[in-house]
Amino acid sequence: MRFSVKSDGNWRAFRHRNFRILYPANAASNIGGWVQRIAQDWLVLELTHSGFYLGLVTALQFAPVWLVSLPGGALADRFNKRKVLMATNAIAGLTSLALGLLVVTDTVEIWHVLVIAFVLGLADATDKPVRQSFVSEMVGIADMPNAVSLNSANFNFGRLVGPALSGLLIAAFGTGPSFLINATTYLIVIYVMSNIREAELFREPRTPGPTTIREGVKYVMARPDLFVVMSVIFFVTTFGLNFQLFNALMATKVFDKGVTTFGLMGTFIAIGSLSAALFSPRIEKYRSTKFVIFGAITFGFSIFIIAFMPTFHTYMLMLPVAGAGALTTMIAANSTVQTNSDSAVRGRVMGIYQFVFLGGAPLVTPLLGLFSESFGIRRTIILCAVITILAPTAIWLKFKDRLAVPADISIAAVLKTA
Repeated sequence: MRFSVKSDGNWRAFRHRNFRILYPANAASNIGGWVQRIAQDWLVLELTHSGFYLGLVTALQFAPVWLVSLPGGALADRFNKRKVLMATNAIAGLTSLALGLLVVTDTVEIWHVLVIAFVLGLADATDKPVRQSFVSEMVGIADMPNAVSLNSANFNFGRLVGPALSGLLIAAFGTGPSFLINATTYLIVIYVMSNIREAELFREPRTPGPTTIREGVKYVMARPDLFVVMSVIFFVTTFGLNFQLFNALMATKVFDKGVTTFGLMGTFIAIGSLSAALFSPRIEKYRSTKFVIFGAITFGFSIFIIAFMPTFHTYMLMLPVAGAGALTTMIAANSTVQTNSDSAVRGRVMGIYQFVFLGGAPLVTPLLGLFSESFGIRRTIILCAVITILAPTAIWLKFKDRLAVPADISIAAVLKTA
C-alpha cells in the first residue's frame, strides 16, 4: 500500500515505511483491545453480578500506572524500544490467550480475571511511554506531530468498531472468542515489529551513564513549558474525562434509559473524538503550551454546558462536541511534550506524562461517585467543569511569562540552568 503525500500533507507520516506498516497492525490491536474490554466487563458481570467486582477489575488494570509508568519511561531511554515493545505485546497477548482459554474451557473464576487484569495493566503501563516515545524514532521530530494525530484517529476508529464487534461476538459465541481474537492481534503487532527496519529509524546517540527517573523528573520541573502542559492535563483527565461516570448516571438517573443508551453515548463521544483526530493535522502549526491551555478551558466549558442540557437528545448532541474538545487538547498536549523534549530523556518524560494522565482518576472518580449520590450528577458535572476551567486558567496566570521553549533543550543544558 503506497501513499502519495506532500512534505506538508496531512498524511505525511505515512511516507515512512516503518510507520506505514505498523499503522494497520496497531489498528487491529486497537480494535482487539476494545473487543476485550467489553468482553471483560461482561464476563465479570456474568461471574459475579456485582458492580463492586466490575470496579475492582478496572482499578487493578489501571493501578499499575502508579508502579511502572515511570520505570517504563526509563526503559525507553535505556534500551531498544522496538524490542521492549515486542516483549510488552508478548506478555499482554499471553494474558488474553490465558483468559480466552479459561473461558472456552468453562474453568474461569473471578480471581483469574483479577490476576490477569493486573498483569495486563503492568504490561500496558510499561508499553505506553515506550510506544509514545517510539513514534519520533519512526518518523522523526518533523513528522512526529502528524504521526500523533494519525495514531489518535487510529485509536478512536478502534473505539468505534471494537465495542460493536464485541457485542456481536458475545451474542453469538460468548465472551471467550473476544479474548482469543485480541491475543491474535498482539501476534500481528509482534510480527510487524520484527520487520521494522532499524536502519531507517531516527535515532540519536544514547546518553552515557545511568538513566534515572529522578533525572527525568528534574528535567520536567526545570521546564515550565512541559510542567504546565502536564499540570493542565492532570486536571483535564482527572476531572473532565469522566464520561463513563457522567453518562452512566445521566442515562439511568436523569433520563431513565438503559444499557443500550449508555453504549450509544460512548459512540457519540467517539464520533466527536474521531472527527477531531482526522481534523487535527490541519492545525499542527498552532499547537503549543498556550494552545493546550486554551483547549482545556474550552473543553471545560463544553462539560459545563452538558450539565444543563434539559433533554436526552440535547445531551446527546453535545457529547460529540465535548469529545472533539477533549481529544484536540490531548493530541496537542502529547505532541507538544514530545516535540519539546530532548531525545535523551523523552522516554522518561513520556513516562511522567502517562503517570500524570492516569494517576489521579482512580482516586478521584470514586469520590465523584459519592458526591453525585449526595448532590446529584448534574451538580457533579458542574463541579468537574468548573475545576477543568479554573485550574488551567490559574496555571496560565502563574506561568504565562515563563513558557518560552529554551533555545538549548538538551537535558544537560536545562538541568545546568535549573
